[in-house]
Amino acid sequence: MNTPAEDDQQGMLDGVATSFVGRLLDFSVDGVGPFTSAGQVVTAARKDHGSDVENAIDAIVKDHVRKAAAGGFATGLGGIFTMPVALPANVLGFYTLAARMVASIAELRGYDVSTKGARAAVVLCLVGADADDLLQKAGLSTAAGLTGSGRLARLATTRLPRAAAMMVNKAVGFRLLTAVGGRALGRVIRFVPIAGGVIGAGLDGFLMKRIADHARSEFVAQSTEQGQALTEGTQQS
Repeated sequence: MNTPAEDDQQGMLDGVATSFVGRLLDFSVDGVGPFTSAGQVVTAARKDHGSDVENAIDAIVKDHVRKAAAGGFATGLGGIFTMPVALPANVLGFYTLAARMVASIAELRGYDVSTKGARAAVVLCLVGADADDLLQKAGLSTAAGLTGSGRLARLATTRLPRAAAMMVNKAVGFRLLTAVGGRALGRVIRFVPIAGGVIGAGLDGFLMKRIADHARSEFVAQSTEQGQALTEGTQQS
């Protein structure tokens, strides 16, 4: 049994993890200040590529991979002297970009990213293979067939209860926040300025592309009828 102090500490950690994912969703899906929303990104891509969804997705992925690489280069450029400050900011920026990219892919494939289920699916896509474990911890692994390939697409069309959505956000938040330490250890070579920037650019670009590939495989295209049914169901709920 935990002591009151341990319970208070756990409560603070829970709050930090949930708040972290909430901020990611606020910036990436809804857009805050100068950071454009997923909807705005999709609108711009449709303007350039018309009804060709896959070309629009290609363009969005390339843009976000390029921006991730630029962020990784800037983080590693100062070497070990700037890492303690730059890396946490880079992690937040990286996953905000990644969440916006995933939400844009989902929207172009016919999903309503304003729903709790879709937003949970977007953040789960950021953790890759760990999504299965986090779904199980949230008690959702056997609900509505949320196992195996395409489970995030099914989650995106599920009327997810608020409590379940909060559990997913907390679990993902903990998993992403541990990336701060893990990525720091993996970039010790960044003590050499310039070389560290090149390595950071390559690593962040690679990771963004891997998340994009995962999002493409999970969010399969929905038919027009499916999209309309989902929208109507959301409006009624």
